[in-house]
Amino acid sequence: MEKPNEELENLAINTVRILSADAVQKANSGHPGTAMALAPMGHVLWSKFLNYNPKNPDFANRDRFILSAGHACILQYSFLYLTGYDLSLDDIKQFRQLNSKTAGHPEYGLAPGVDVTTGPLGQGFANGVGFAIAQKHLAARYNKPGFDLFNYKIYSIVSDGDMMEGVTSEAASLAGHLELGNLIYLYDDNHISIEGNTDIAFNEDVSARFRAYGWHVQDLPDVNDTHALELALINAKAETQKPSLIRVRSLIAYGSPNKSGTAGSHGSPLGPDEVKLVKKFFGFDPEKSFNVPDEVLKYYHDRGARGIKYEEKWNELFAKYKEKYPELAAEYEAAFKGELPQGWADKLPTFKASDPKMATRQASGKVLNAVAQSLPNLLGGAADLAPSTETNLKEFDSFTSENRNGRNFHFGIREHAMGSILNGMALTKGLLPFGATFLQFADYMRPPIRLAAIMKISPIFVYTHDSIGLGEDGTTHQPVEHLASLRAIPNVTVIRPADANETSYAWKVAIEKKGGPTVLVFTRQALPILDQDKYGKAADLEKGAYVVSKESGNADLILLATGSEVSLALQAQEKLEADGISTRVVSMPSWELFEKQDADYKESVLPKASKKRLAIEMASPMGWHKYTTDEGDMLGMTTFGESAPADDLYKHFGFTVENVVAKAKALLS
Repeated sequence: MEKPNEELENLAINTVRILSADAVQKANSGHPGTAMALAPMGHVLWSKFLNYNPKNPDFANRDRFILSAGHACILQYSFLYLTGYDLSLDDIKQFRQLNSKTAGHPEYGLAPGVDVTTGPLGQGFANGVGFAIAQKHLAARYNKPGFDLFNYKIYSIVSDGDMMEGVTSEAASLAGHLELGNLIYLYDDNHISIEGNTDIAFNEDVSARFRAYGWHVQDLPDVNDTHALELALINAKAETQKPSLIRVRSLIAYGSPNKSGTAGSHGSPLGPDEVKLVKKFFGFDPEKSFNVPDEVLKYYHDRGARGIKYEEKWNELFAKYKEKYPELAAEYEAAFKGELPQGWADKLPTFKASDPKMATRQASGKVLNAVAQSLPNLLGGAADLAPSTETNLKEFDSFTSENRNGRNFHFGIREHAMGSILNGMALTKGLLPFGATFLQFADYMRPPIRLAAIMKISPIFVYTHDSIGLGEDGTTHQPVEHLASLRAIPNVTVIRPADANETSYAWKVAIEKKGGPTVLVFTRQALPILDQDKYGKAADLEKGAYVVSKESGNADLILLATGSEVSLALQAQEKLEADGISTRVVSMPSWELFEKQDADYKESVLPKASKKRLAIEMASPMGWHKYTTDEGDMLGMTTFGESAPADDLYKHFGFTVENVVAKAKALLS
């Protein structure tokens, strides 16, 4: 450790405290107390431990920092500004205002230097596990003797609230099992939540709990003891086999004469009079706001400038690596830029109509294994359901504590953490992660799906057993409302393919997708493979909807369907055409992709003049009215399912050719 200038460092720490109180007060909204308390922690991290380059926030080997306690974001914004990121004092003054970089919780892509969007407690904790997995995998694939390219650490500040959330337990358990020694988490044990002291709901021994998970745990009695913090962080960096938790006791709103140690400083401004008292306590002019002494700004700018040299050395190392390992270097550079290997899509399989019926989950497994060799950065797994979701990459090993090069992940029965971990992996440039479970369990994953959409990142969420067609498992396992609820999330692309060939193109869309997550939805039950010489081309799945079977004359009726119900619609079309009713069948695997098409294409698929439309989907009717119009109808599920063989359920709920024909004729009459 370097010899500290204690007077300057204390001034720097107190400047951050005052800056935090001022920003929240000006916004008249926010959480000042935690930021004020943790200024010493932030100081130690940004001035002594984190490797980062403010001039290149995306530097590949930077340490990642996650503020899982996202409500304390003014702490992070303060250090980003002070250390020289593209964040100004005016941005700090615009905290929580419209179009500001400094939103009310850290947002990836908005403020430079924010590695992940956090807000819902526990998410950042679990994202960090994804970041740690990604670092271990990159190191295993690309590091060579003398070329330690990827050796960065993942630091996070977590709160009492994070510790209470269930997703934290899931992620911590997996991190301990995988021996992710590159994780260093600082736990702010301030004993305060919105309702008061945490002992009203939370009095467990967190340190013992994390030791049981297999973490290396240190306990510090006072966050203001920066020397002890430095020693603890040195110990944590030295521990490479276990993830580290440093439990640090703090006093919320330290320096506030009337509100320190109280819930009143957690989620509300201190008030103008109290802010003046805080400034007096720390020796600042109470009449000045946003006061950053020149020597403090220089001190932190000098710390930030170190990162420029750090990256320059890394770039020199990578240049030498590129000479010795040109293929691996080229592979990584392309992956980092989001480029896919040339010709990878040529590996996508094509299925014949003469092939046996095939569940789309099985087709998905065949697609994954066909392209995996060509996409070395495609990796993923399932929440203990790989045999059921068909997501095992058969030619590759599992990622374990002994084998970081494995591409198959065993997330265990931890759907929520799986989703959050995938987000951390997807935020690591160069990786294409996917994770799978049953569609019904998407409910456990809604926070990470939503956050992936907000961040505009592209993990692939794979869901199988997509309807009452799974049969005997009954109401608890048969998704009904899930498609509608997933389609309701902005910036999520939901795709439910009709057969094996549509499945192949669904994966193509998902792998090429940028700017948001893709949800792939597959069947358990076997489906016929549509004859592409007779029907429309599966490649048109990329347009979201297409005419899979044309009408005989002017269309009297349009049948719209997704997934397994497309085959049902085609059977019904034959009956209707035989009865003299000219019927078009539209396969509509993705509403979101269809909405991106131009007006002419939409009109070619769903002509405005053809208002008699019947949608068929074994799911909630919610949202279908947009496509069926006031003169149309929808055959869907308005109740939960039942436990019975699939064929019996189809009859019971009306998903039969006879009922589709009857509903169609009723529309026309």
